[in-house]
Amino acid sequence: MLSGLDHMVITVTDISRAVDFYSRVLGLEVRYRDRERVDLMLDDMALRLHWTATDIEPRAATPTPGSLDLCLRSLLPLDEVQRHLEALDIEVELGPVSRQGANGPIESLYLRDPDGNLLEISRPLKEATE
Repeated sequence: MLSGLDHMVITVTDISRAVDFYSRVLGLEVRYRDRERVDLMLDDMALRLHWTATDIEPRAATPTPGSLDLCLRSLLPLDEVQRHLEALDIEVELGPVSRQGANGPIESLYLRDPDGNLLEISRPLKEATE
């Protein structure tokens, strides 16, 4: 019945600050929809930023900044991601650590966006062959 994810809303307290973080730190393309909504493109889906005090309807029953726990796949090896984050003075909360992703074992780094949302940046782990 379903074929994928089109967009996901991230509730933020400051759209400009969130746009800066997601574009500068994570390299996402920014598409402005209006004053209260911005799309951050991730391949063929969007992370849609909504301002906390938006009047947009319908919306989640309890839109809360900092409540998201999101795992993103990286094109780059995690050591390169980690060096990039260090160069921007972005704290890595945990990692790299081994985890289980949707399609098998992954290695992950954890950090937080300016609103405290937990972001996991992952890469598939190559299983050792005998």
